[in-house]
Amino acid sequence: MSSISEENQQTSVLLVTVAAQGHINPMLRLGNLLASKGLHVTLATHDPDLKDHSSTVGGVHLEYFSDGIPPEHDRQSGDIDFAMNTLGKFGPGNLSALIRTHSRKFACIINTPFMPWAADVAAEFALPCAMVWIQPCTVYHIYNCFYNRLNEFPTENNLDMIVNLPGLPSLCAEELPSFVLPSNSFRSFDGILQEVFHNLHKVKWVLGNTFLELEKDVIRSVNDAGHSFLPVGPIVPATLFGKEDNIDGDLKGTNKFKSGNENDCLEWLDKQPPASVVYISFGSLLFSSDKQIESIVTGLKISKRPFLWVVKLPENQETQQFEILEEIKEQGLIVRWSPQTAVLSHPSVGCFLSHCGWNSLIESVTAGVPVIACPQWTDQPTNAKLVTDVWGIGVKLNKNLESGNFDGEEMAKCVEEIMTGPRSEEFRKNAAELKRAAYEAVADGGSSDKNIQLFVDVVSSS
Repeated sequence: MSSISEENQQTSVLLVTVAAQGHINPMLRLGNLLASKGLHVTLATHDPDLKDHSSTVGGVHLEYFSDGIPPEHDRQSGDIDFAMNTLGKFGPGNLSALIRTHSRKFACIINTPFMPWAADVAAEFALPCAMVWIQPCTVYHIYNCFYNRLNEFPTENNLDMIVNLPGLPSLCAEELPSFVLPSNSFRSFDGILQEVFHNLHKVKWVLGNTFLELEKDVIRSVNDAGHSFLPVGPIVPATLFGKEDNIDGDLKGTNKFKSGNENDCLEWLDKQPPASVVYISFGSLLFSSDKQIESIVTGLKISKRPFLWVVKLPENQETQQFEILEEIKEQGLIVRWSPQTAVLSHPSVGCFLSHCGWNSLIESVTAGVPVIACPQWTDQPTNAKLVTDVWGIGVKLNKNLESGNFDGEEMAKCVEEIMTGPRSEEFRKNAAELKRAAYEAVADGGSSDKNIQLFVDVVSSS
């Protein structure tokens, strides 16, 4: 009975996120971190897998609210604008209903950026709101300056202009987030970000998945400008810190490609020389194109280095359909899914060819692995700039200006530059220093640990 009484006396917080793996994973990990500090944590999302299926992941209790879209609708690769607009229309009312009927009284609502209306739901119940920023503080700073018109940015008539912001290096158009460029075609995201940064006064805290030592100058610039940006990261799987991790954004184990792949990947890596393997993965959202596959094959054949390559294809396609992959199957391992943090932590991995999505990049930083940056869209071009010019942990794979794709020959040059080039030792040294800083930030008394405790103390006393 005492344990039930103690649980009822815990301060309760509600985390709210879109049903995308890149958002659910850091929110689950943040939730478990808050639970370890004594809070009772509930995570609400509109993943239809949770409908009529309440569950718990670690110390986080999961709840479902409807986004107004039929369960069978493809939320990942379908019409993104439709999904986000419908969520914005039906989500607020359904989340309010969940809060109103829930058995616990929440002390704070914590949401990811692509649900800015959560701040209005919090205000409806007279609750403070915190936003979890799941990209670097650098990108937060750029968006704030862009959407609040604090600086000039490239336009169709002035694409060549250089953007200079406090705490950041100079940025050209191709180094900026794609959503601030005139070429942006994802209007729903533009509208959401505009709403976020026009309404920052509704958010009491911004909790960033970064750490002070990684982005010191820009974090200080943001806070000096009057924001309350608390870096609480890196929010990454515990395996990167040598601990067991049981958190998985695939909430009901629906990823059929995981079965057996983990042991296959790690057993294969065990047989490779130290720091010899090129690990290739472009995240969980975008599928591999025929041209991209062809270019990577060409690059790998030229480099002759062992590789572990995650090829993401639609469910109705198999890697066996691509005859070109047969040409390199003896050189490395091709899979549909990999245990990424275990791979990045493996001593055989020498570099990571990545799209530079923030979850993947912060994992690579924490693992101390140099990066070949191949950015596609959203925050990725800016993240690549951090890799090459700010942190000095890698190189950028430039695209062919005519085709818009990268060439295999250029990829091979990047691999050699990381592995054996004149700056290879510098890349490894810088990556190792950031790895050490990441460990120290989350350790007891570290910069991020102190910020988490500060947040918990304030919420618990309100």
